[in-house]
Amino acid sequence: MSTQPAQILLCTVGTSLFASNLDGLVRKLNDGSIDDRLKPLAEAYRDRNWNDLADHLGELSPSERMCGAEINSLHSLLQHHYAVSNAGVYFFYSATPAGRDTAKVLVRYYEQRGHAPVVGVEVVDLQDEDPKRFRTKGLRNLARELCRVVRERGPSACAINATGGYKAQIAIAVMLGQAIGIPIYYMHERFSEIIAFPPMPVSLDVEVWMRASGLLNVLARELNPVRRDSIEIDELDEKIEALIERVDIEGVEYLELSPTGQIFHESFRQRFRSDRDRFLPPPALSKQPPMIKGNEAHLLAHRGDWEPLLLAMTAEVPAVVRCRSNYFNKDLAEPTRFKESKGEIKFFYTNGTWTAGFIIETTAETSGQRAAMVAVLNEWLSDRK
Repeated sequence: MSTQPAQILLCTVGTSLFASNLDGLVRKLNDGSIDDRLKPLAEAYRDRNWNDLADHLGELSPSERMCGAEINSLHSLLQHHYAVSNAGVYFFYSATPAGRDTAKVLVRYYEQRGHAPVVGVEVVDLQDEDPKRFRTKGLRNLARELCRVVRERGPSACAINATGGYKAQIAIAVMLGQAIGIPIYYMHERFSEIIAFPPMPVSLDVEVWMRASGLLNVLARELNPVRRDSIEIDELDEKIEALIERVDIEGVEYLELSPTGQIFHESFRQRFRSDRDRFLPPPALSKQPPMIKGNEAHLLAHRGDWEPLLLAMTAEVPAVVRCRSNYFNKDLAEPTRFKESKGEIKFFYTNGTWTAGFIIETTAETSGQRAAMVAVLNEWLSDRK
């Protein structure tokens, strides 16, 4: 992990500022027992004036418990020079009224203190009314949003403050930081200062990810479950079974990524993009146009759908030599993706009704190079969508 002060802080957000602190302050305002120093703060909260509330919080010491977990922990983090004094802050908040309002206060508070950028990121489906939606979609969306910012800003610039929010939200942020290899900080309400999590000596198998990248891309892209019968059996390697959940919907089996699976996929995408040249075979010395096997009428009839994509892929991915047709199924809609099967790289293309299959010829000579080609082709496909 980087030892340089972070330029960008990714901060999980809870609602304890309101529920644990300011709700009690308003009760004291109503019964006349409030400290005069805190009266403007209570009035701003009672009136739902979020800008005034942020400004009055700014009149307190950021170490006061009344300021809440997010401000307390970020103050300690900055005091210890874990981040530059004007670090950008991204606040990841729940899709609830209290989450949105808390984020408004925090964004205003840190903008007023010269931090830039300061961005509130609502995490869709991260809510507490539907536990199943929270687990299957909310936590996955949190992992996706955290990874998006890390990708955009660069891992070496980032650190995570995993202090605020639901316990599961904190756990996902910690797991993700450990997987990607960026610093993670946490401050318990009884701690006098923030602590840094030590790096975990855990290594996941990048080749497993490369081989499964097509399936994982499909499941990561689709928040709704994917029918099991649209995925070939040999893709479900036992090593990724723990990352995938099976769901029964009206007697039909569906697949979806678990929150851990989302983290595994996003973190390895990040690693692969920065280090993929180490795995890839050499560029092809010559390129050839797609080859159609025999007189496949259905395939030829839909040539305008699949051929532009294959021509672009052959031209843009250096190690691809050419592709040749493998089969056509007019009644099957397999997810569009690349995969390795029996020593060959295959491409499935669907328009949602039929599926065309192709063999991709490359310069890969080893199983590791073929796995890397599957990953780079799936990344190429993902970037086009």
